[in-house]
Amino acid sequence: MDETPESASGPADTGAGLDRRAELSEFLRTRRARLKPEDVGMPDFGRHRRVPGLRREELAQLAGVSVAYYTRLEQGNGRNVSAEVLDAIARALRLSDAEHAHLTHLAKPKQHKKRQVARPEQVRPALRQLLASIDGVPAYISGRRSDILAWNGMAAALFGDWSELPAQERNWARLVFLRPEYRELFVEWDQKASDIVSYLRMDAGCHSDDPRLSALVGELSLKSEEFRRLWATHDVKEKTYGVKHLRHPLVGELTLNFESFRLGDGTEQVLITHHAEPGSPSAEALRLLASWGADATKAGSGSGSGPGVGASGA
Repeated sequence: MDETPESASGPADTGAGLDRRAELSEFLRTRRARLKPEDVGMPDFGRHRRVPGLRREELAQLAGVSVAYYTRLEQGNGRNVSAEVLDAIARALRLSDAEHAHLTHLAKPKQHKKRQVARPEQVRPALRQLLASIDGVPAYISGRRSDILAWNGMAAALFGDWSELPAQERNWARLVFLRPEYRELFVEWDQKASDIVSYLRMDAGCHSDDPRLSALVGELSLKSEEFRRLWATHDVKEKTYGVKHLRHPLVGELTLNFESFRLGDGTEQVLITHHAEPGSPSAEALRLLASWGADATKAGSGSGSGPGVGASGA
């Protein structure tokens, strides 16, 4: 039977959340710094330019707001800012849809019920049944902070048996940055790491008051120089779709398409699936993993080089 454990509760709440005003300030500053005058049709005065990217007054001019108004916003004071002004600034900064949404979350945060973030996320029983019924396709449900909440046997065979990990360790950021076997698993590890940090940044924009997210960011910042560097970029991204290249200890390299389905049940949970092109070597590799079942995870763990961490229970 496929393993679909209870949701990870994470460590106890400690400390405050992230500083939303500082997040807003740094996000705007980094977005402004990446634009060159010629990108927006402005003259570049070359050696006379003492700041990277656009100056505040140039950005304010493009957005049609006063320099003083924009300066207050970039200093983290988003109080009473209108949606129209945020739209104008987003256009001037050439923000993506995800970046525009992130800016709005930071400047005009939604009010959350007190202590709501402290409650463990739960996966509905029907969703667990759905995961167990998905045959031959690695699938799992991800929640807030990139926590891994539930998965099927194929996901365990491909990524390792997360049921053998403590609940708080079932988190993509911790796996990618703190466990060497996942650096080996993802052929394009740098891209995977960048994606995970971008997802966390998006989460931080929606839930800057989440102490568990703040604790996770603090832990990873202390333990991983690569995480610190990526976190400082303030890049954001939504989970969507794409291609992943993996190097599995048993079946070798796989090229898999992944799809993300945001669940429409009031949670922020996402169902993520991985599938191979029909008739491809990767499809055959998945078929082999499915046929081996629990032995695939056991063998991967025993090899000492793969993602397996114990029996999958599949």
